[in-house]
Amino acid sequence: MRSPFRILAVLASPRRGGNSEVLLNACLEEAVKMGAHVDTFFLNSMKFVPCQECPDITGDGRCKLKDEMQKIYPLMEQADAVILASPIFFGSVSAQAKMMIDRFQCQWLGIYMLKTYKNNKRKQGVFISVEGSDRKDFFENARSVVKNFFATVGASYKYELFCPGVDEKGAVQKHPECIKKARDIGRLLVENSREAG
Repeated sequence: MRSPFRILAVLASPRRGGNSEVLLNACLEEAVKMGAHVDTFFLNSMKFVPCQECPDITGDGRCKLKDEMQKIYPLMEQADAVILASPIFFGSVSAQAKMMIDRFQCQWLGIYMLKTYKNNKRKQGVFISVEGSDRKDFFENARSVVKNFFATVGASYKYELFCPGVDEKGAVQKHPECIKKARDIGRLLVENSREAG
């Protein structure tokens, strides 16, 4: 019997029920309809610290700090897809997103420098982002950060959804094209996995 398609979803907005979460939920609802299993993390409610650039790293690609990031690491390894949803703050991803991403520094070192860690499971990567302005360069800045993150966790940068001009809570509801694209991505994630299998 085939195991379910596993999605690790990360909401990096500090605001619950905001535009990033609306789009993420639309994406996940469609994926669940297709039979996917989802693990969702709301970073702002988690207790974890930024990367401490520890001088005495374990050397095996794993972070030694014992906080709630340890819940994410094993699920990231098992996932078939990872979805990061973050608003644009100061021209890039949110502080919550960047804190989580930086905590994969040990894994990056293990892969590219120490050669002690290997991503054995390839996955699809999705980046969902909203911003109050219409600055394409802000989305591009955030994309470059997320692409590096996805490369480190073994995810191909498969889909992106950028929705500009949404600031007030719920404003994305006035952009049905963004919600439709979010749903399309959720469906395509699972469909692509079935075709590949």
